[in-house]
Amino acid sequence: MRLKRSPQDPRSVEGRPSQEDAVTRPVHYRFGEVECIDAIRAQSTPEEYRGYLKNTVSKYLWRERHKGGTESLRKAAWFLNKLIEYDDAVSRNP
Repeated sequence: MRLKRSPQDPRSVEGRPSQEDAVTRPVHYRFGEVECIDAIRAQSTPEEYRGYLKNTVSKYLWRERHKGGTESLRKAAWFLNKLIEYDDAVSRNP
């Protein structure tokens, strides 16, 4: 089955996601209003979700010299910020 893209998908003039969109809201990780990271969080325990975020940061740092370059560093930073936001939220609501 092939999923159709929503007409609200952010696109640059050439029809491709901008660099920021490729880091913060990649179209291929979203179906309708549901983003993949939200689905992963919903199906994970708190420790599993933290591990997912930490491992994803490691993955992007590991590969940045061989694939992705600066964009991989931006993605690592995005996932690290997600982890920090999650930890802040958990510490406010234990």
